[in-house]
Amino acid sequence: MFQKGELVIYGNNGICRIEEIGVPVGTPMGRSGKEYYTLAPVFGSGTIYAPVDTKVFMRAILTKEQAEHLIEQIPGIQEEEFEGQDVRALSEKYKGCLDTHQCEDLVKLIKTVYMKEKSMVEHGKKLAKTEQEYGKLAKELLHREFSIALEVPYEEVEGYITKKVEALK
Repeated sequence: MFQKGELVIYGNNGICRIEEIGVPVGTPMGRSGKEYYTLAPVFGSGTIYAPVDTKVFMRAILTKEQAEHLIEQIPGIQEEEFEGQDVRALSEKYKGCLDTHQCEDLVKLIKTVYMKEKSMVEHGKKLAKTEQEYGKLAKELLHREFSIALEVPYEEVEGYITKKVEALK
């Protein structure tokens, strides 16, 4: 069970802070007597009520040490093979990477989309809009988590990663 004040990844809502744990008073859910996490999205607004026994994916965000270790692993994370696959098959593969909610899979997705885009440009073509959107979403999710874990402003995360990866070479 998570604790009040903890930062978690909650499904596709991204990073949320646990504001309260208990029966939500003054809400329709309160009548059930069931305990809920009251979640506040860090990069958004509103309130989310999630049963403590929710089936929706939840995990603690990376620690600073875990984020630093993952950055060290980035050069070795291999992109997926994309030759000969149609956009629908690739979309399913990309969605699968997002659905694991694992940062390593987000890195793999970002690298895959980047390499595919590079290949397409070399052949005078453009990347499909769907693939661009998956790449952008994966980058946003990863950079938000790194921003909080590393205590680096969101806008500076890409430069931070680049600098760390270059130092490894």
